[in-house]
Amino acid sequence: MGKTVIEKIIQDHTKEEVKPGNIIWMDLDIRSARDFGGPNVVKNYEQEYGEVPVADREKTYFTFDLCVPPCSLKYADNQQICREFARKQGIEVFDVDRGIGSHVLMEEGLAHSGATVVGTDSHLNILGAVGSFGQGMGDVDITFAFKTGKTWFEVPQTVKVLVKGTFASPTTAKDLILYILKKLGTRKVALKAVEFYGEAVRDLTLPGRITLCSMVTEMAGIIGFVPEFGDALKVEIESLSGKKYSPHKADKDSSYSDIAEIDVSGLPPQVAVPFSPTNVKDVSELEGVKIDSGFIGSCTNARTEDFALASQILKGKKIKKGVTLKVVSATKRVYEEILERGILEDLFRSGAIISNPGCSGCAEGHIGLTGEGEVQISTGNRNFVGKQGKGKTYLASPAVVAASCLLGHIASPKDI
Repeated sequence: MGKTVIEKIIQDHTKEEVKPGNIIWMDLDIRSARDFGGPNVVKNYEQEYGEVPVADREKTYFTFDLCVPPCSLKYADNQQICREFARKQGIEVFDVDRGIGSHVLMEEGLAHSGATVVGTDSHLNILGAVGSFGQGMGDVDITFAFKTGKTWFEVPQTVKVLVKGTFASPTTAKDLILYILKKLGTRKVALKAVEFYGEAVRDLTLPGRITLCSMVTEMAGIIGFVPEFGDALKVEIESLSGKKYSPHKADKDSSYSDIAEIDVSGLPPQVAVPFSPTNVKDVSELEGVKIDSGFIGSCTNARTEDFALASQILKGKKIKKGVTLKVVSATKRVYEEILERGILEDLFRSGAIISNPGCSGCAEGHIGLTGEGEVQISTGNRNFVGKQGKGKTYLASPAVVAASCLLGHIASPKDI
């Protein structure tokens, strides 16, 4: 029997038999901890192992992204605890100026095709966008990974998702994944890996794949892969990371637990309604819903391509009075790109509030939170009760967010 993508990656990192349901020990290429969970990793490590060196300091990292620079004494202390441990151990820290850890790991070529990466980040499966196995884990598991360079893992089943048809602008990768969420819900791929196939996903750029893979978490899935790609994507990824892009492909005789077909022909922009990312409607069903604020950012939609799309809609126009739009790039590299290309200036002149790279709206204490009664439209990945505050958050693409902020209500880019 052939192997799926995730089975091949795991098999490359273990001597044990890899098949769904088996619990194996897996070697790790990268282990990381962020400013959320990181201090507990340090505490656990020092209590359990004292001054013993980590398994391989060149494969061990801290990434600060959740609350950067720290907006509370708690986070200031958390980050300093990690820094001091890192200095003693000789571990590199991607500090408060670098941006979202998963994105930084891709940019640095550390999370590359075929690699195994774990960390204290529930959306680390975003690394499937570059053909890497990424997995968020608890601080106890990450502590063990720091010490040993390996972890135990139950090999998951894989679901094959066939995406039929194509769509055109102003529909984007965000609309695609929202529609897939609507169709699959949270049970179809729960605790399973996903392989996406079809022209619509094969043609996605790296930012588009990042958007797609990041929201596999919201399906309750383990990780998503897009095995098919063209030459342009290969060049894009290799120029970003400096590493050869050679992702695994599933064998033709692979065994899947299920095969789902989703037709996206002519798909219009989509919006997820509070309070679930799977509660998705066509934008036309929600047009006219008044908003107080907008947010473009998060690990799901904060690459240069996302801001360029918003800029095309906002350039030369002003955000509606009484509405605030907050903009946060994924990384320092992205910030530099949108600065050099004039995108940042266009967003600023339209009235957007621009902050430094980081997770922002997904973290308490930074921009992107909502007050009681506030209605926000966001490119984030979650809109659960209380996740961004006491208000209501609608999830949409950068294009829909930009158009909505211009008009003061949920709107399609075609309305501008």
